[in-house]
Amino acid sequence: MAVFVALLRAVNVGGTGALPMAELKALCEEIGLTDVKTYIQSGNVLFRSDEGEAKVQARLEEALARKMGSSPGVILRSCQELEHAADNSPFPHAKPNYLLVSFLPDEPPKDALDKLVAPGGEEVHIAGREIYVHYPDGSGRSKLKLPALKAGTSRNLNTVRKLAEMARELEAR
Repeated sequence: MAVFVALLRAVNVGGTGALPMAELKALCEEIGLTDVKTYIQSGNVLFRSDEGEAKVQARLEEALARKMGSSPGVILRSCQELEHAADNSPFPHAKPNYLLVSFLPDEPPKDALDKLVAPGGEEVHIAGREIYVHYPDGSGRSKLKLPALKAGTSRNLNTVRKLAEMARELEAR
């Protein structure tokens, strides 16, 4: 059985998309996912499934749409993909909580960085379906503009590392 990590977009952030993690866990179990675990309140859920990524994602999005009225968007990564994202930060000097990894459903367009506006000295690196953004002064007041980020969902490097660790532990069982 494969281990997946689902990263939900815009859940429990800024008062939108309220979904208690206990309800997310129960919903995942209802659709047949096993060994379900959630991590913090921002829509992170790990589980096992015999089905392929596309089918799991579709079923989870359909179940979320029934529960919430519309799907918030689900980005799936395997244990190995998440470990790779956690272990290959292009900004080793960055504080982990000042480095966001944006997980995208697909690779961004080749010209994605052409549309970058980074007035606060933000650093950006694209690696496959992930975009790493280092916010030297934190992301809260940043005026960074990068349209390619809209399709994804972001987690700070501390969260990515913790999710990778949890996925490794689940895979080892």
